Amino acid sequence: MNKLKNKNIIIAIAALAAWIMVYSNLNSLINFAIRAITGGKSNSQWILSITFFAFEVPKVLLLLVLIIFIVGIIRSYFSPEKTRKLLEGKSLFAGNIMASLLGIVTPFCSCSAVPLFLGFVETGIPLGVTFSFLIAAPMINEVAVILLFGLFGFKTALLYVSTGLLIAISAGWIIGKLKLERYVEDWVYKMQAGGLNLDEGKITFNDRVEKGYTAVKEIVGKVWLYVIVGIAVGAGVHGYVPENFMVSIMGKSAWWSVPVSVLIGVPLYSNAAGIIPIVQALLEKGASLGTSLAFMMSVIGLSLPETIILKKVLKLPLILIFVGVVAVGIMIVGFLFNLIY
Repeated sequence: MNKLKNKNIIIAIAALAAWIMVYSNLNSLINFAIRAITGGKSNSQWILSITFFAFEVPKVLLLLVLIIFIVGIIRSYFSPEKTRKLLEGKSLFAGNIMASLLGIVTPFCSCSAVPLFLGFVETGIPLGVTFSFLIAAPMINEVAVILLFGLFGFKTALLYVSTGLLIAISAGWIIGKLKLERYVEDWVYKMQAGGLNLDEGKITFNDRVEKGYTAVKEIVGKVWLYVIVGIAVGAGVHGYVPENFMVSIMGKSAWWSVPVSVLIGVPLYSNAAGIIPIVQALLEKGASLGTSLAFMMSVIGLSLPETIILKKVLKLPLILIFVGVVAVGIMIVGFLFNLIY
């Protein structure tokens, strides 16, 4: 009888063990498959695109399932009303600051940060606060900081973190002040009242695990196709956009080099580790530091694949406002670095 009562927990433990096994061996499995299919070749454009797609799709989907499952369990402890009351007692910027700091310590790229963003919105956390997390999570991370520290010293690394944090906090605050909740898709808010309606005093951990299953089924079922399409767009650009073209634009000293680099970076998709080799090559070939950093920020913090995924959650006016506010912040950072260096 106890085994039946704890069925959800037992299944979750087995599934977690399988998840860890698959995720820890993902790179080896995909490398083996790619080599078998391509005969070990890796220098053609279509192979680069296919390799990128093959690596990113299972990685992001695996993270999507795990994160949503965990968030689903956590949500069972906090009703939307409790969460709202908790945040109502904070000062104006406190929620944005807390979400941005949380984003710094979570090593997610823009697409895999979306699940937590969804969880925050569904839990009732203010929209502006959730955007602070969504911006900070991919943009400010240890890889980018270590790269900047190694190449340019502590001052540059600190300035990058400070400006990135400022973008996340201020952009989230602006979006929150604009009261744009009406541009969130209706199904997201309906899920706040959906799922298991359990008595807080009688709910067991087995019930909370079932909450996690329900969240995975409902959310992943709605966004998985958008994830695949978004990554496919990034894979195509990743393999076919020539580096020399980008250097010719970003190496210019004209004022428009920063906004142009942001426009070029937005259609791309990568995490910081993936974009760092490109940024290093750009810097070595004469691109300015501010322009290169603006490009890097736009790739990892404001990507077209990310907006495609968000389109399932947000309506077009909110997506455009989000992109516009963050793009302006990134350009300010780029101009600032070009001015200082």
